[in-house]
Amino acid sequence: MRPYLPFTRPSIDEETIAAVAEVLRSGWITTGPQARAFEARLSEYFGGRPVRALASGTGALELALELVGVGPGDEVITTPLSWVATANTIVRTGGRPVFVDVDPATRNIDLAQIERAITPRTRAIVPVDLAGLPVDRDRLNDIAARLRLRVIEDAAQSMGATWRGRRIGSFGDLVAVSFHANKNMTTAEGGCLVVNDDAEARLVETLRLQGVVRSPDGEQEVERAGAKLNLTDVAAAIGLGQLARFEEFTARRRVLARRYFERFDRSLGCGLPPEDFSNTNWHMFQILLPLEQMSIGRGDTIRLLHDAGIGSGVHYPAMHLFKLYRAMGYGPGQFPHAERVGASILTLPLFPAMAEDDVDRVCTAVRDILRAHPR
Repeated sequence: MRPYLPFTRPSIDEETIAAVAEVLRSGWITTGPQARAFEARLSEYFGGRPVRALASGTGALELALELVGVGPGDEVITTPLSWVATANTIVRTGGRPVFVDVDPATRNIDLAQIERAITPRTRAIVPVDLAGLPVDRDRLNDIAARLRLRVIEDAAQSMGATWRGRRIGSFGDLVAVSFHANKNMTTAEGGCLVVNDDAEARLVETLRLQGVVRSPDGEQEVERAGAKLNLTDVAAAIGLGQLARFEEFTARRRVLARRYFERFDRSLGCGLPPEDFSNTNWHMFQILLPLEQMSIGRGDTIRLLHDAGIGSGVHYPAMHLFKLYRAMGYGPGQFPHAERVGASILTLPLFPAMAEDDVDRVCTAVRDILRAHPR
């Protein structure tokens, strides 16, 4: 029997494992020289912009919202089709996420609808690059500039993606990135925030470690309640190893995505992702199941794929349908495109260590399941 194929798996080489072991032997395992080196390399990657490493991508969003001053009573425009952290962080500031439906073609926030959602309480826009496909940065930044709004790019999924030849994160306003284990590069858990200047970077440094400011003579002061979001040297050592191979990882994902488009049976009626090979980083390969043509649902499809030795996932349900957001007045029918995508989306395996025939195996399994269960 062939080995189980998960929907994702990190690629950790022996050099990185040795680097982590060296950190563990050093006696300095929390934030230190490795974290500083990682931040410096990230800054180089993002075109020299200041970058501060954090314990999670969620933490990056939290601190970005604090940097732009979002608080009780404020509104933040975002998409309902994302990991729930995107909106949860807004709620935790005391603000209200104002959802805007997605574009059915890109599955990203529909920029044409943003201006209708603006009120005097709107403080920021948080777009999400679903599966690594960038939101149109030209239109986004034009809207934000005209309306005098800050932009916090939820680029948790889009490190390695580009817009018109420029790396996501190398331009724009605040950019929050995730290095979770399922991302294109990982620190096991972690993230970073790309900021605009040294003043913002210093504030992030303060806020990520309890708000403590130390003077050279050892005195301490706290003016703002910070969090505990610093990245450890253990995690940073993983990140440095990942960053050294990141272009290789991205290129391999592109090869595998092309294979999916070549081998997927389009007669099945599934919705394929946008066939974009100039901008996206192919964080995930997601299809939309033709549920109206099937006698089984998505859950049964996931189980049958699992029985065939193939992992899959749901990324993501439309979050405005969760109980937390229904209690805020959201409900079915408000964002029909997001609801349709969220109800039928299925993430198929895609990670650098896959072989081309793994893609063929997935395509065959999806074809066999759908053909065996017509409505």
